[in-house]
Amino acid sequence: MNDTLAGWLQILALISVLALSYRPLGDYMAHILTTGKHLRIERFAYRLGGVDEDADQRWPVYLRSVLAFSAVSVLFLYGFLRLQRHLLLSLGFPGVKTDQAFNTAASFVTNTNWQSYSGESTMGYLVQMTGLAVQNFVSAAVGIAVVAALIRGFTRKRTDRVGNFWVDLTRVVVRLLVPLAFVFAIVLVASGVVQSFHGIQSIANIAGDHQHLYTGPTASQEVIKELGTNGGGINNANSAHPFENPNAFINLLEIYLLLVISFSLPRTFGKMVGDHRQGYAILAVMGLIWAASVALITVNELHSVSSSAGHAAGGMMEGKEQRFGVWASALFAASTTLTSTGAVNSFHDSFSPGGGGMTIFNMMLGEIAPGGTGSGLYGILVLAIITVFVAGLMVGRTPEYLGKKLGAREMKFASLYILATPAVVLIGSGLAMALKGERANMLNSGAHGFSEVLYAFTSAANNNGSAFAGIGVNTHWWNTALGLAMLFGRFLPMIFVLALAGSLAQQQPVPITAGTLPTHRPQFVGLLTGVIIIVVGLTYFPALALGPLAEGLH
Repeated sequence: MNDTLAGWLQILALISVLALSYRPLGDYMAHILTTGKHLRIERFAYRLGGVDEDADQRWPVYLRSVLAFSAVSVLFLYGFLRLQRHLLLSLGFPGVKTDQAFNTAASFVTNTNWQSYSGESTMGYLVQMTGLAVQNFVSAAVGIAVVAALIRGFTRKRTDRVGNFWVDLTRVVVRLLVPLAFVFAIVLVASGVVQSFHGIQSIANIAGDHQHLYTGPTASQEVIKELGTNGGGINNANSAHPFENPNAFINLLEIYLLLVISFSLPRTFGKMVGDHRQGYAILAVMGLIWAASVALITVNELHSVSSSAGHAAGGMMEGKEQRFGVWASALFAASTTLTSTGAVNSFHDSFSPGGGGMTIFNMMLGEIAPGGTGSGLYGILVLAIITVFVAGLMVGRTPEYLGKKLGAREMKFASLYILATPAVVLIGSGLAMALKGERANMLNSGAHGFSEVLYAFTSAANNNGSAFAGIGVNTHWWNTALGLAMLFGRFLPMIFVLALAGSLAQQQPVPITAGTLPTHRPQFVGLLTGVIIIVVGLTYFPALALGPLAEGLH
């Protein structure tokens, strides 16, 4: 079988299994978020936390719960990392230094999973399992909880209540993430992913030298790393490491896992608002952008004119796993940067200017196709509100979306959401380039060097976590700056989303009339797609022109 046929077959297989998962998983998540029944283990958790499971919260209280839970998580994980050498199963590793511990704690709590360390030489088993892996579950659940509150803003009327954060968080972890992670972890182990507590093994290689291998509880962390769109690998090579990604089947399964929840959430949205057509419209936009990204990255890596050696080799193979080749690497790269996963099976820094530029652009879109668990859907719903507003300006009519009028208050929150992340990315990149000492950490100069800096802040602020690399980021400044970028990039948008949810929930729905913009038809799908591209292009185009576009033209 030639590479082209194999590439098309894996894409078709992926689309097929995602399509089969869309309805049952989406409906199940809607049930989780709307049912009035509580499981016994959930009631026990509520009693331990002093939570009234039947009491809804106002949006400011919901927001304070999100922020308080996340702040405690950062402090707990920071202490865990600092005290590692005193813990069981530390493998003799010392405590993580202060700035790196802050960066790592911020990274995993914000669902970013940026790593300025090598996992196999820094983290013991207890920290991996009880510190990092736990945050992989709860950070993903926080994103789904926030989008649930936004959807309730559309469905409720004349109320200031948007749900109960602690109930949403607990249900998503207990009923969704843990069961799926358990099942697929068994599949990973059965397919060759390592799950071991044997510590660091010393083996003799074919050259006669001894090599030390970190054989940890990989499968159990690998599954939630992808399923929760986290991305932090137990090994430095991430999903290019054969212990994490041993064969083509697991490679495709990992791509499926990082996409399946986010691609199924539009079904949840449609079911909760009582109109499945709205979910299909959002899904269509996500699918169009994802397909375009996969196509553009694949074409650039197969037919790049910027490297005669790569063209002669049949594709840009530098930095790519020989086991997977260009097609599987491009598919993984597009999927991981269009979600907030950040796991990689190839070295994005070695991609062609066009392919590498697309990975940056994917994150700049706000990771909404399909995006992170929860964050992708609430991101594209905010953009849908912007789209309806633009359409309303064109026809001179007060914009409405799902029966809710979009007035000055709602548009202020939506606009602040749109501006928050670009501000963090561009200010951070500008500071890094302005400071001589931080420029010295760049291992490449010119347009490619700037692309690496831009990628780092884009990845951090959009809570992706992947890296171009090529920068020495394990310094006090870089660890602190990127840690702050992750925190601002995660929680500033959440503030505006929950404020928007509260504003929408207080409204009385207006009836649909002949002048109401249909938001389920192909015209709206095309308009929303155009607004997404134009808004992102106008925001980031100057920065892209200085980086990947300049490199490609050169």
